[in-house]
Amino acid sequence: MHVLVIDDSRTTRSILRRMMSDMGFVVDEAASGNEAIEWLSEHGSIDIAFVDLDMPGMDGVQFLKTVRANPEFKDMRLMMVTTANALESIARALDAGADEYLMKPFTKDSLRDKLRLMGLQPS
Repeated sequence: MHVLVIDDSRTTRSILRRMMSDMGFVVDEAASGNEAIEWLSEHGSIDIAFVDLDMPGMDGVQFLKTVRANPEFKDMRLMMVTTANALESIARALDAGADEYLMKPFTKDSLRDKLRLMGLQPS
């Protein structure tokens, strides 16, 4: 399975890369929503994208709306991964097309649980 980690924090990208690789996923990274859209345009759909809410340029909500508006990516799963814990932020992400929401900081076990909820079975 293929994952795209979209976060302006190099540390968060590294943590998610390690956790997802350990679970058997192929992982690519993008440092912004714009970079992620370019990546998807070049490479096509993936199984899941982890999307940070607050990024410069195209933020996570804008990214979600852009991806959900494109029929080519209709089956792609999207998980918002962020420190924002306000119900308003969660509702905005879900309304924009997120399938799940994971709060930072997170553990490998909580990440694995969310993946299972989305129908992805990590090894």
